[in-house]
Amino acid sequence: MTRRMKLLMAGALVAAVPVVAAATGDTDTPITGAALEQASAAALAHTGGGTVTDSEVGDEESLYEVEVTLDDGRQIDVQLDESFIVVGEETDNDG
Repeated sequence: MTRRMKLLMAGALVAAVPVVAAATGDTDTPITGAALEQASAAALAHTGGGTVTDSEVGDEESLYEVEVTLDDGRQIDVQLDESFIVVGEETDNDG
């Protein structure tokens, strides 16, 4: 196999990894910048307060997911669409 062919194959593999991750919803990419500010504000308004403890773009259930920890220790994952509108939530009942 030529050096050029090896480089082409390696490049194709590297390019395919983000596509596969995005298609499976397994990106674990945090929300950043202005989108994080908007997503956090929407999630906190929905939960009535708390602290944003995690975030993710391309969650399996929505475009954005914001994890909010409430003062009583409960965690709520708030799902948001591309307009930062709440489309769902899930309460973490682990303890």
